[in-house]
Amino acid sequence: MASSSSQWTATLCLSLLFLLLLPSATRSAPTRRPIDVPFSRNYIPTWAFDHIKYLNGGSEVHLMLDKYTGTGFQSKGSYLFGHFSMRIKMVAGDSAGTVTAFYLSSQNSEHDEIDFEFLGNRTGQPYILQTNVFTGGKGDREQRIYLWFDPTKDYHSYSVLWNMHQIVFFVDDVPIRVFKNSKDLGVRFPFDQPMKLYSSLWNADDWATRGGLEKTNWANAPFVAYYQGFHIDGCEASVNAKFCATQGTRWWDQKAFQDLDTVQYRRLQWVRNKYTIYNYCTDRVRFPTVPMECKRDRDI
Repeated sequence: MASSSSQWTATLCLSLLFLLLLPSATRSAPTRRPIDVPFSRNYIPTWAFDHIKYLNGGSEVHLMLDKYTGTGFQSKGSYLFGHFSMRIKMVAGDSAGTVTAFYLSSQNSEHDEIDFEFLGNRTGQPYILQTNVFTGGKGDREQRIYLWFDPTKDYHSYSVLWNMHQIVFFVDDVPIRVFKNSKDLGVRFPFDQPMKLYSSLWNADDWATRGGLEKTNWANAPFVAYYQGFHIDGCEASVNAKFCATQGTRWWDQKAFQDLDTVQYRRLQWVRNKYTIYNYCTDRVRFPTVPMECKRDRDI
């Protein structure tokens, strides 16, 4: 009996450890479950209206790209902080040269920006997810990863949590990147410029796939990206606002969302170790001196 009990205890311990290590394990995360709303609740098309297709009362939207134009949409409001997500299924097949983007951006010259960019590839080659953060008009903070699934087979959730303490990029609730507020180090942080949300499908075969070596094959057009979700939970503010009227009172301002917990950092490390293919923090050719935010950030 003692031996059987010991074996059961050992098995339980191993099972618990496995759950802790699993990136998709159901654990606490600095997000709240998004509420699905129709496209028209939060967004409007911005260009090439005839290249946007609405299905199921606007609960699903398709963006199309052909040799004449791509298309895109933007949020109706501007926001200072919040949680923003979209479920997207990427262009399938030979998507080389195409870029599907989901991002936040302010409207002035020294703009702030938080980017998801999905870089297409030849059939059978994996998508690359590039993220970037602009503060005061300065970017050059690219990170690139492979995803641990085929993003063309089904919808997956891509989210941003943005508050005064951190910006977190999520893929299906797995944190893939953190940009901490390092103003005390002299690093600007997006905090006083409201941003709109944007998404677009466009041709970027001058750089998107293998640095522009692989060109878009227009024989495969139209290319189609698929959207659901359209979740926005943010502090809406005028374009020129310098603060959020409800700052400090919303759920994303609370202590639980000011940093990742141990499990979330473990997931982030899993992404870093297995799927990261470029990180500006470790690029000594472009940045002989380590950027200040990278010296302290556990995201490296």
